[in-house]
Amino acid sequence: MIALLSSCTGPQTAFDAAGVEAQRVLALFWVLLTGAVAIWLLVIGLSYYATKGDPAKHSEKTGLRLIIWGGCVFPTVVLAALLFWGLKMMPELRRPADGPTIAVAGERFWWRVAYDVDGDPGAVRNLPQGGVPSANEIWIPVNKRSEILLGSPDVIHSFWVPSLAGKMDAIPGRVNRLILEPTELGIFNGACAEFCGTAHAQMGLRVVVASEEDFARYVRAQAEPAAVDESVGLSLFLQNGCGGCHSVRGTPADGDVGPDLTHVASRRTIAAGLLPMTEENLAAFIAAPDHLKPGVEMPAFGVLPDAEIEQISEWLGSLE
Repeated sequence: MIALLSSCTGPQTAFDAAGVEAQRVLALFWVLLTGAVAIWLLVIGLSYYATKGDPAKHSEKTGLRLIIWGGCVFPTVVLAALLFWGLKMMPELRRPADGPTIAVAGERFWWRVAYDVDGDPGAVRNLPQGGVPSANEIWIPVNKRSEILLGSPDVIHSFWVPSLAGKMDAIPGRVNRLILEPTELGIFNGACAEFCGTAHAQMGLRVVVASEEDFARYVRAQAEPAAVDESVGLSLFLQNGCGGCHSVRGTPADGDVGPDLTHVASRRTIAAGLLPMTEENLAAFIAAPDHLKPGVEMPAFGVLPDAEIEQISEWLGSLE
């Protein structure tokens, strides 16, 4: 029982609601659950009475009334009331955003993020001038309605942060909009909720809910180029072709196939939430990404000497 109850709380659970939409959905769930349990008990009770009672005590007219009122009128009224309540929630949950607009593209198997996109749907895949790129970690301000523009360049993904809001699909060729309105500060786990391939279960993300001041400070910092010193790690990063897939603003690396690594060390995790951000984990992922995350499209660099991998990971670990 303790293990069962402990699963109802945590950074990735719909039962620990920290957003307006999640709170409304959770309230609707409890009402539906309560009604379902009550109806189940009523049906079981009537079934027991019907099998154990004496049929001669009740007329055919009484049975007909039970069928009409209990089997037709009652469920129609209850379902209509629940439908009305559910639809009544929609205008409140779909109010226009009053916070930032953030583009998020689901890709196999990570999340491309761009801040300050001015509502431009094209920002979901091709970042516009002024867009601030990031990956796998989304910052939003507390008590503000942030608009998330969702899309995908490959297959259908589904963006879900259970503690903040419901699911929304990221579909190739179109842009869906999701409003996140957090009511609490904190870090909340999210995931892809639509099977998208081998590493689907390892396609996570983090949503960091911060104050408006901290959010603005974070986006300003992310907009800056990397504080890069000439080093052996940078040279090895470029010589081995890493810049063909990854971008590090302030260096010749300008690839856009993989995540932007300009401030990779400022993120809490690597590989879309798979591992904590440490130099050791960076080195392990560079050497054998498919071993840690089967299906990942990044090639393995295990053929490089361990010393070179460590120098690359040490340099990446300095990019805050």
